[in-house]
Amino acid sequence: MPTASTDLAGVMAGAWNAGEPERVIALAGQATPSQQNEEGVLLLLGLAQQATARLAQAAATFRRLAQRRPDVSAYWNNLAVVSRQAGDLAGAEQALRTALALAPDDAEVHYNLGLLYTQQQRWVDARQALLDAVELSPAFIEARLQAAYACHVCGDNTQQEAMLHGAGDWPAQPAEQALLLSAMLSAQGQPDAALAALALATLPAGPAATVMRLRIAAQRVLLHERNNRLDAARDELRQLPLDALEALPADAQQARADGWRAHAALAMRAGAPAEAAALYQRALDGAVDAEARANAAFGLAAACDRQGRHAEAWQALQQAHAVQLETARHVVPELLATDSQPLQLGGEAAGQCAPLDWPPLCSPDSRHSPVFVVGFPRSGTTLLEQMLDAHPDFQSMDERAYIHELIEGMELTGQRYPADLATLSQQDADQLRSLYWRRVAGVLPELGERRLVDKNPLNMLCLPMIMRLFPHARIILCLRHPCDVLLSCSMQPFRSPAFMVLCSSLQRLAQGYVHAFEQWSHDVEVFAPQVLEWRYESVVGRFDEQVARLGQFLETADASPMARFAEHARHKRFISTPSYAQVTEGIHRKAVGRWQNYREQFEPVLPVLQPWIDRLGYTV
Repeated sequence: MPTASTDLAGVMAGAWNAGEPERVIALAGQATPSQQNEEGVLLLLGLAQQATARLAQAAATFRRLAQRRPDVSAYWNNLAVVSRQAGDLAGAEQALRTALALAPDDAEVHYNLGLLYTQQQRWVDARQALLDAVELSPAFIEARLQAAYACHVCGDNTQQEAMLHGAGDWPAQPAEQALLLSAMLSAQGQPDAALAALALATLPAGPAATVMRLRIAAQRVLLHERNNRLDAARDELRQLPLDALEALPADAQQARADGWRAHAALAMRAGAPAEAAALYQRALDGAVDAEARANAAFGLAAACDRQGRHAEAWQALQQAHAVQLETARHVVPELLATDSQPLQLGGEAAGQCAPLDWPPLCSPDSRHSPVFVVGFPRSGTTLLEQMLDAHPDFQSMDERAYIHELIEGMELTGQRYPADLATLSQQDADQLRSLYWRRVAGVLPELGERRLVDKNPLNMLCLPMIMRLFPHARIILCLRHPCDVLLSCSMQPFRSPAFMVLCSSLQRLAQGYVHAFEQWSHDVEVFAPQVLEWRYESVVGRFDEQVARLGQFLETADASPMARFAEHARHKRFISTPSYAQVTEGIHRKAVGRWQNYREQFEPVLPVLQPWIDRLGYTV
């Protein structure tokens, strides 16, 4: 703030520092014509108008100030902030562009530009602006939080984790930001940190505090339920009675929707889908943001499906996907083209880098290589992962994209994937493996001698990289009837924008499925990996036999601990998959042939799937 150069500005500054913005405005009204355009007077008046929500007046004041001193970036920044708050987004962007030209290294300007883009749902631009702010000022907590959220929306999990590193040590956040922070920490598998963020939340003043307490209670219920801590979730739900939700004022719609969704989630876990459906419908009707609407619609679909109300379930799914597709439109618009390939990893055909052309390199044996669990999503990969994790000789790290990130790293350095795998030296391969294991150590610091289980379904599209770094690795391909796979994908609220697009229609899903298996089949023929096909229907039909077969493939003397996976899953704090609840229930056949309930919807895509239905040994 400039030094006050007049007695009036000095008095105004005293009132401002005393927390009396109304008095600041009154004092400004006493200004003489010569004082009205003084820098200190204009600045204090604009700040007081902004503090008292006189946004149009504040914008006019800051515009006068910026025009008087066009060389001061801070004044353009102030103008931009109040313009954005007043709804003049174009004016805000123009002011921020001017501020940025004057002070390109000002983190505050980049932060405000990121907030503007967030409000406009220009998520890719928001992400970059906010990451720039953090790079300029790494301790800028508000920028880190908003950057993490933009990364969350864009599906950039790696940068989201980086932005939230050390978030457990952040100071207390305002309640709205605390809710956002806790949701992201939960998605990263940090339930304790998520709950701690809520416990520290700073509540607003007045009646708004009651509303926010209910929203925080609802978030706690959902956090506990997401981590299979049902007793704790039920205890928390007692703080959220339905009559208290009904009594909320009309402008507390989000709190009501959050509360209804919390009640609905526990009704589903209690085996009361009719009750859950009614609650999810109310949450859907009351949700005020896209993510809440999508989650409520997916919940409604699951509840209707559980009751056999399949037409209503499908209708709810269409609502959910329409909301998600609109979100994806702002992040990956190029994938909305009819001929897009959301699962396209990039690179050339694997046949152009056949292993016969690769110079021999030293590599770890199978026992010192990860066990890779792959397959199209919703093919039973989580069930298998939890079976392996239940064995004391193995440990999973939930779903991580480390192999994908190695490929992206190659391409960012100008190397062609997979063609340039042939030119990797021993040192190059060792460095890539070392980078992979360092990332693993970040999530499993006590792995020790246990064998790593790397479960990422779409690593099925990364076989060349796997075979270059871990040619002796055991790979397990999970299979399930293609129609059951597609139905299950359709019913999940995936967070990845690419998957939002992929799952937005059965036609896109069917094409993606065929594309993935065509690439997998080609790569398997080229690289001849050690693969076990793990068929979901066989597992639920002949469980003990399949467990023994799995143990034999992995050269494990005693596979019996794998059979106790459900008990093991119930004691895990976090399982990063939509199947987090199902894997605690043990083996059942309820999901086999489930797609037949939606046969009418599947008829148009059966011709697309039929070749792979036949090739994988299934029927319709």
